[in-house]
Amino acid sequence: MKTLKDVISLKFKTSESEGVIFHGEGQQGDYITLELKKAKLVLNLNLGSNQLGSIYGHTSMMTGSLLDDHHWHSIVIERHGRSINLTLDRHMQHFRTNGEFDYLDLDYEITFGGMPFSGKPSSNSRKNFKGCMESINYNGNNITDLAKRKKLEPSNVGNLSFSCVEPHTVPVFFNATSYLEVPGRPSQDVFSVSFLFRTWNPDGLLVFSNFADDLGNVEVDINEGKVSVHINVTHMKKNRIDISS
Repeated sequence: MKTLKDVISLKFKTSESEGVIFHGEGQQGDYITLELKKAKLVLNLNLGSNQLGSIYGHTSMMTGSLLDDHHWHSIVIERHGRSINLTLDRHMQHFRTNGEFDYLDLDYEITFGGMPFSGKPSSNSRKNFKGCMESINYNGNNITDLAKRKKLEPSNVGNLSFSCVEPHTVPVFFNATSYLEVPGRPSQDVFSVSFLFRTWNPDGLLVFSNFADDLGNVEVDINEGKVSVHINVTHMKKNRIDISS
């Protein structure tokens, strides 16, 4: 396929921060890859480079953040030659590709949800997508519908289920005044706590606990966007330990 225009759209949701959403490449060095990296969306595109190195076509665009929140996100990629519109959840960014070529020449297959192992270092280090996609549309072709009706030719559809499994975790929402109090464990000399959290606020108290017998307390908080741990021990010379990350 050698195209001057492309329109690719889909919706996804995942709790993973890394994963290839779709990938296509050609023998001329052209490629297009959309993937999640550190819960951000990255589009890598190359309409062609020359062997002399004077034309370098690789172009990378990053958008969004915290996309591993298991909520639906919509993507639309519109390309006309070197002009690209990348829309994530109705927020559009416009950019132009590097190089001098206008056509995307993909003579290998396009894969959704991952990329085949090609022996190249780039394919070995990338994770396949883990999550749900719907409404995959590639240049007017409804890929999800064709895959469900087994109308993709040729195709290699492996272990797909046409449903979306919800996560088993139960989140707790806190407003500015709410908190959750649980009983401590007496007569234990180990304090251990683990949790996942997400917030837009740069400051806030996450965990607080007094030690028994007035030995002090431990506090975990967010301060200016950084997580800090404060341990106060009453009977030590160095009675306060602060750890920030």
